[in-house]
Amino acid sequence: MANELRISMALEHYDRHMPFLDGSLHPKGLDINVQFVAVEGEGKRHERMLSRQEWDACELSLGSYIMAKARDANLTAIPVFPRRLFSQSQMYVNANAGIEKPSDLVGKRVALRSFQTTLSILAKGDLGYEYDVPLNGPTWVTTADEPVAFDPPAGVKIERLGEGKKLGAALVSGEVSACLSPRPPQPYLDGAPEVKRLFDDPQAEEVGYFKKNGFFPIMHVLAIKKDLAEANGWLAGNLYGTFLEAKQVWSHYMDDPNWGRLAWGRHHLEEERELLGDDPWPYGVAANRANLERFIGYEYDQGLIPEKMAVEDLFFETVLET
Repeated sequence: MANELRISMALEHYDRHMPFLDGSLHPKGLDINVQFVAVEGEGKRHERMLSRQEWDACELSLGSYIMAKARDANLTAIPVFPRRLFSQSQMYVNANAGIEKPSDLVGKRVALRSFQTTLSILAKGDLGYEYDVPLNGPTWVTTADEPVAFDPPAGVKIERLGEGKKLGAALVSGEVSACLSPRPPQPYLDGAPEVKRLFDDPQAEEVGYFKKNGFFPIMHVLAIKKDLAEANGWLAGNLYGTFLEAKQVWSHYMDDPNWGRLAWGRHHLEEERELLGDDPWPYGVAANRANLERFIGYEYDQGLIPEKMAVEDLFFETVLET
């Protein structure tokens, strides 16, 4: 429509994005061309936004966003966090490698998608902070190129999985003893006896983590072209309000107990509320400060940013009071 700012936005196909993807959301003053663009396969959403800024706004890896921000990229963000994961459920080991506890990872070859993948940063940081596994303990074996160049800390060993080799096959064969992955490795999904999770009860570990630290770790942020936000000073606040409006919609999806495919989805939601409270997915700067400060510290400790940044450095000025 006339007098509306038309912007493009790339998102993953999550339930929290359905109000955008199904066209039911009509933000005032904005005409948003929403595109579903995956991270995996040909999508490569993160790489395309970081290298070519193909969209005006984009769901982006928190780890790579902070690295790009520290290198003066033409990016800013709003405090909307559409992907979160606990690290403990994402740690897999070869069942024959003699790994029964986190400290057994020292001296082992541990696979990662990339050293700077957000889950990789979180899991390495949590292993150090929560389980006393030093960053220079394992040899880290990456399976993908690094989106943003960096110099690892002295003494930290990083290798690349051999050309043409698959992570799942390497884990089954014992070429790598463990992997930290935001998605389950295929042999685990296939029920291969050689692959298991590091923790026998990862949910219990994660509940303990939440009770100790008070947050569900952030994976992604909503990034915006900085020059566009500066040229339209109202845009960041408007877009933040639009995501809040969408949250009001998706927060009620499971009022219908058969909204999703899980037979006991509603029961799981009620259990989650007992364990994690009413809203483990908060938006805004204040509610996520401790979460973000911990992650920024992890990036600094892992040599991914040259100095620690303030939380305020990540977001556009008009949304800092959220």
